[in-house]
Amino acid sequence: MEQDYNINELLACVIARDLNDGDQVIAGANAMVPRAGTFLAHFHHGPNMRVMGTNVFDFPRIQVGDTAQLFSKYNEYNRRHEEGFDRKTIKKGGTRDAFFFGGIQFDKYGNINMFGVGNDYKHLKFRGPGGIGLANVCTHIKRMYLWATDHTKRRFVEKVDYISAVGFGDGPDFRKKWGLPGGGPRWCISPIAIMDFDEKTKRMRLKSVHPGVTVDRVVENTGFELIIPEKVPTTEPPTREELHILRTKVDPDGALRK
Repeated sequence: MEQDYNINELLACVIARDLNDGDQVIAGANAMVPRAGTFLAHFHHGPNMRVMGTNVFDFPRIQVGDTAQLFSKYNEYNRRHEEGFDRKTIKKGGTRDAFFFGGIQFDKYGNINMFGVGNDYKHLKFRGPGGIGLANVCTHIKRMYLWATDHTKRRFVEKVDYISAVGFGDGPDFRKKWGLPGGGPRWCISPIAIMDFDEKTKRMRLKSVHPGVTVDRVVENTGFELIIPEKVPTTEPPTREELHILRTKVDPDGALRK
């Protein structure tokens, strides 16, 4: 189809396609595109999904248009914030299927830094929001999706300065050694590419490049050596049906297109 969509809409569709009917998904507290993708999956092919949001209603017009309005219209129950982050609470309702992790830094094993940048924690060059419960979530969630708002060497680094949420630690045996039941990182999603993780080494691997983006551009903007398959496909664009649902049910105010 003609390219009548933008990168936010493309990524929302990419996310939606990888979510399944029946999944329990924590849509995130401050991530417009992952939240849009979660709602798109729910409306498109996942009527039995359990979409969980955080207490975001004190924030005006956050996320996809009016998030509070979306949740109040389609939710079936209200939950406490700790249900999404506390392992004791989660054990009562089972392991969650998917969660979206933002980050100041990501490394080749999918470890995430939300604390800050700099060698001296007391005098950081840049201070982030902190752990915000992610250290708990990363241990048990079945599928970790890493979400990057840009793709630069400052974001994708050889080794994160601090670990606020562990991916595959220092290699393939890390999660097993430490008894972490979750599946670890599945994808890393950026504005120029989708990365997954090699099954044996657990290192980040290029999965697809978005329309108009070259493999060389991704490599040049990544601060570590990506695994590059022999053939790298182009990310599949949105369908007319996906765009229709996005623009009429998920994002009627056009927040993704602004």
